[in-house]
Amino acid sequence: MSNHADSLTLRLARPEERGELEELQRRASLELPEYREELLANPDAIYLPPAQVANGQVIVAEIDGKLVGFAAVVGGELDGLFVEPDLWGGGIGRVLVDAATHEARKRGLALKVIANPRARRFYEICGFSFEGEERTRFGPGLRMTK
Repeated sequence: MSNHADSLTLRLARPEERGELEELQRRASLELPEYREELLANPDAIYLPPAQVANGQVIVAEIDGKLVGFAAVVGGELDGLFVEPDLWGGGIGRVLVDAATHEARKRGLALKVIANPRARRFYEICGFSFEGEERTRFGPGLRMTK
């Protein structure tokens, strides 16, 4: 696996990118077989609120001008973290989590996430601690804090 984090640029999302970001979210979400059927049956679940983009709450990662991931940080919550599936394991998610943590800390907040159980190890590597389980729309989630 190559490390893509060295060639990343981070910036805030622009309103005109919202559709492209939702498509990235769709690709990443459908990559997980345990949620695929539910997501296909509920396409409304793939949604990036326009207000999050307008309010500067969405951090975009790009390589050579191409969107490769994003993190939505609402207050002290990591509301979404998505990376192009063919780039998973290259450090992009971790860089986005670090940026999200920085945003939360600027507001004096710890960063919280309700994570897919499959992502527990990733979030622990990023410094999150397991707090408990939480029910989500599509099944169990892990409440974690950094």
